[in-house]
Amino acid sequence: MAKEVAGLIKLQIKGGAANPSPPVGPALGAKGVNIMQFCKQFNGRTQELAGKVLPVIITVYADKSFDFVIKQPPVAIQLLEAAKVKSGSAEPHVKKVGKVSWDQVKTIAESKMSDLNCFTVESAMKMVAGTARSMGINVTGKFPANN
Repeated sequence: MAKEVAGLIKLQIKGGAANPSPPVGPALGAKGVNIMQFCKQFNGRTQELAGKVLPVIITVYADKSFDFVIKQPPVAIQLLEAAKVKSGSAEPHVKKVGKVSWDQVKTIAESKMSDLNCFTVESAMKMVAGTARSMGINVTGKFPANN
């Protein structure tokens, strides 16, 4: 018999650094979830990704139990790491802040493929390149078309 879902909680938490302080504590406490149990499980599963921001979707059931799914880091954060910049541009169409190559875009697209709503790596690369453009990051080189 399937459990009755009481709610979904979406958070972005640094890997290995979940603690009961905001935003984790209040979000989980409002649904009646055991906060320390979640923090221990999350930190245990994300120990190797320490410091990276990870989206997590927590499914809370009617009996106050929970499951959670950890996603890949957001594309914007991966692009900032690849371009070695602190933040995106305030005026991305005028002021460019960094560069990434198509090879870097491909590795980001392949790692994020499970979370994106596309079927080919080429379309995922175009989505990642669009995010880079909106952040003021240039993608250098020529798009590696599959002919």
